[in-house]
Amino acid sequence: MMKKALKWVIWAVVAAIFSGTFIYLYKNSKGHETRYEVVRPSVADLSRSTLLTGSIEPRDEVMVKPQISGIISEIMVEAGDYVKEGDVIARIKVIPEESQLSSAQNRVKVAAQNLELARSKHSRTAELYGKKYVSREEYEESETSLRNAELEKVAAEDALSIVRDGVSSTNAQQSNTLVRATITGLVLDVPVKVGSSVIQANTFNDGTTIASLADMNDLIFKGKVDETEVGLLNTGMPVTITIGALRDVELDATIEYISPKAVSENGANTFEIKAAVVVPADQTIRSGYSANAAVTLSEVNGVVSLPEGVLEFEGDKAYVYVLQDSVPSQRFERRHIVTGLSDGLTVEVKEGVDTTALVRGNVIAE
Repeated sequence: MMKKALKWVIWAVVAAIFSGTFIYLYKNSKGHETRYEVVRPSVADLSRSTLLTGSIEPRDEVMVKPQISGIISEIMVEAGDYVKEGDVIARIKVIPEESQLSSAQNRVKVAAQNLELARSKHSRTAELYGKKYVSREEYEESETSLRNAELEKVAAEDALSIVRDGVSSTNAQQSNTLVRATITGLVLDVPVKVGSSVIQANTFNDGTTIASLADMNDLIFKGKVDETEVGLLNTGMPVTITIGALRDVELDATIEYISPKAVSENGANTFEIKAAVVVPADQTIRSGYSANAAVTLSEVNGVVSLPEGVLEFEGDKAYVYVLQDSVPSQRFERRHIVTGLSDGLTVEVKEGVDTTALVRGNVIAE
């Protein structure tokens, strides 16, 4: 009995396996109907823009350099100060060269000797002129020689003062030892300290920078654009500037320069652009801020459009599947369309479908 019961159990299991397999194969042989969502073209405004990276800089950053060599004895400003043109920003103590100092001292000695000799001669000539022993012409020549000797002594002493102290005894206010601001603006940097040696600019050296100044109301955005997009830019185009360090701040700007020459960086060619930035009166913008510039390259308004994801591309042609019938099942027609501007998500449709068409989208059931 046990053997007979076990045999029936085995046959039942085998039958169940065969029945399940048959049912599974039967259901699969019938196939599944795939259903799609449909999208209707809409009328929209589209624009294509690009984002340029760069920084905010003053249009002109002026480097103030000394007119003489020496040592910084005093600094009157620091970074962040506002100065006017002509304000004294530093003072220099002159360290004269021995040869120049010796020559200037000798000139003073010679001038003093010549002045003493001229005075003596003039005194004798004046005495003789009073006694009518010399002519008036000789007296006037003697007087002129005395005045010239006096002027030469003053000039020699002034030259010695300049060589030794860097200060003119006749015009101390315009002394080369006083370093003055050359423009009105903000002090961006003072790279020297009291006691630093500085040299004036010459043929072989650019000279020591005492301070850098800039007008922070005249700023530009300086950035780079890829060669694939530079042809779409023109001077005069509006730009919107955003600064990472300043939240919720957008600045208007206008492109005023596009470099005619590319620069190769990491295998890509880029072109420098500059845009004049409009600085609001209540906003403080610092030099060197990293910034992005959004530029609208092209735009269209009121055009038929579709989500770019419903398009199928084959070579340089675009196709969509237009719904023809939905009963008893969906039936679509593949149709060629002519596309226009794309913003990356939505594309303009110039020909092929209108707003009455229903276009195949994503799968919703299988």
